[in-house]
This record gives sequence, C-alpha cells and structure tokens, in this order.
Amino acid sequence: MTTDDLKTPFHAMHTAAGAKMVPFAGYDMPVSYPLGVLKEHQHTRARAGLFDVSHMGQVILSGPDAEQALERLMPVDVAGLAAGRQRYGLLTNDQGGVRDDLMFANTGEHIFMVVNAACKAADIAHLTENLSGDVQVHEVTDRALLALQGPEAEEVLATLVPHVREMRFMDYRELAFEGQTLFVTRSGYTGMDGFEISIPHAVACDVAQALLDHKSTQWIGLGARDSLRLEAGLCLYGHELSPQISPIEAGLTWAISKSRRADGGFAGDARILDEIAHGAPRTRVGLRPHGRAPLRDGTQIYAAQDEATHIGTVTSGGFGPTVEGPISMALVDSAHRHVGTELYALLRGKWAPVTITALPFVPASFKR
Repeated sequence: MTTDDLKTPFHAMHTAAGAKMVPFAGYDMPVSYPLGVLKEHQHTRARAGLFDVSHMGQVILSGPDAEQALERLMPVDVAGLAAGRQRYGLLTNDQGGVRDDLMFANTGEHIFMVVNAACKAADIAHLTENLSGDVQVHEVTDRALLALQGPEAEEVLATLVPHVREMRFMDYRELAFEGQTLFVTRSGYTGMDGFEISIPHAVACDVAQALLDHKSTQWIGLGARDSLRLEAGLCLYGHELSPQISPIEAGLTWAISKSRRADGGFAGDARILDEIAHGAPRTRVGLRPHGRAPLRDGTQIYAAQDEATHIGTVTSGGFGPTVEGPISMALVDSAHRHVGTELYALLRGKWAPVTITALPFVPASFKR
C-alpha cells in the first residue's frame, strides 16, 4: 500500500481477517487471506464466497433520454431492457474496440451501472461528455459493493433479505435492510450463482458481518476471483478486452443485441458489423497446455515449432483448481480457432504443445 491508495469501507475487516493487501486500481485490496487462494477458490465453488468489489464504479444515469442516448455508445439494446432486469454491456470506441465492459440495470426509474475500477474515471468522463440533452450522469460515492458467490449464496443472503429467493439470473431488486435500501442483482464474475449487493456506507460493515456470521461464508480475495473468472471463460478488461480488441474478436458477439445489428448507430459500428457479417481476423480461444506449466499472459502462440508461424498471444492464464491443471485464454488468428487444434507456445525458450479447448473450462451454474 502507498499513501495514495484508497481504502474501501471493509478495509479494517480485511486486515483483521489477516488479508494480504496489495495495490489494485488505486485501492488497497485483499488478494488473499490465510486460507490461501486455492482453498478460497474451492470454498466458493462449494459454499459461499464474499468478495469486496467496492473499488468498482457505480453510476446512475437518469432523464427521459437516457436509454436512447446510451445506445449511441453501446451496441446493446438498452431501451428494450425490462424494469427489474440487468444486462451485460460494452462501451465501444469509434474504431470498434472496447473502452470498458460493464453491467447495467433498468431500475424502473433510472439506469444503474457498475463499471470496472481501472476505467471508472474515464468511463464517467466519456458518459458525461457524450450523453447530452436531458441525461444526468451521477457517480455513486456513498455505497459499497459486495459480491456473494457460490451454491449457498442464496441461502446466506436470504437470512438478511428473504426476497432474494424469488430472483433469477440477471434480476435487479431494491430490498430493505435496517432501514436502508440495498441494490441487489443476481449476477457476478465467477460463472456461478450469486449476487452483487450495493450497500449504503451506513450499514456496509453490518451487512458484511451478517453474511460472514453464516457458517457457509468466507472472505475471498482477488486471487481466487481471477482463477474463478478464468475457469468461467470470462473476459478481463486489459487482457481479453482493450481499445484495440473488438467485441467480436473477444468472442462476445452474443452481447451485440439483434435489434442493433441491422442499422448500427453506435460507436465503432462499421468494424463491428463487418466482423459479424464476415468474421474477425482474430478470435479468443481457450487453451490447455499438455504439461503442468501455466501459460501466463503475453506468452506467444505458434502454429508450428517455428517462430515464423506466429499466430497469437495468451491474454490470461494460470492454474485452474477445479480442472486441476493449467488453463489459458488467447487471441489467435481465426484460421486456427477450431477446438482440438494443436498449437505451440514458446515458454522460456522451449516449445510447449497446447490444444484449443472449448470455453468455458467450467460450465456456468446460474439460477435461470
């Protein structure tokens, strides 16, 4: 931690729990606890893991033109999202790359967004500059954010707010706790069932402690959060997504709403619609190394044991505790994208065979 690092409302709880704290996106954040990353990962898969994600940005867009205005910045159906529902979105640039990926919900009164921590200042500036007219952009600074993930997440959260039992994947609800309003979505970043909970600072630690008092719940750090999202085959901004990587290259064609594909009208529409129609030059794929050594981001991928056959780069990689072996994602030339294709990584000067594998590495378990 440096003197400039910000602290979330749960900082004292993390240090009391023995967390290893590291600088992350301008905050002092827990990367792991005494349990260790491997066991934290396994605990979340088996029971309920509690993640502090208060470093992420929370934004409210309001005004009668908010939905239509936001559609000019995202290739996503905003106006058609029903009240009480959430959707995955992408802020694109004029070149068809990705400024950020995010979640947004229709609360019935306004749009509630959660954006990535490292991008939130730029996102808010971009929204403020480009959402003109009657749209107001308000950064929420008086709320914390927790993610409760795992097969027992519903049981745990229902002890505080029983109505979560009625929610399905991507539902949004505003629920009362100790006289305060929680913004609850049934979503997360692990590929598992769970919730994200936006909490007023006044009761943030009370909510966290009440969740931790349940026998199923443990604090989980950024280390296991990353291994869980990697097994789930989920993109991480700055790795699988960037201003140069298009949503189609990143394997997110499903996120481009059908209602937006006909006429475009969003930033970067020429490149994105062309890649939907004719294919992208690169494609995100899953990789399984044949050995036990993980292929980290930046590792180069080749079609043969010859550096002249370079076809791609690993974007994320590590050990998958659930699959009990190394896993990676990479951007490769689309001609080599097919599952089962044998490729090679150049690892510390030696050729390491790898096989393209279907994503996700671990199937999702959302409550539909």
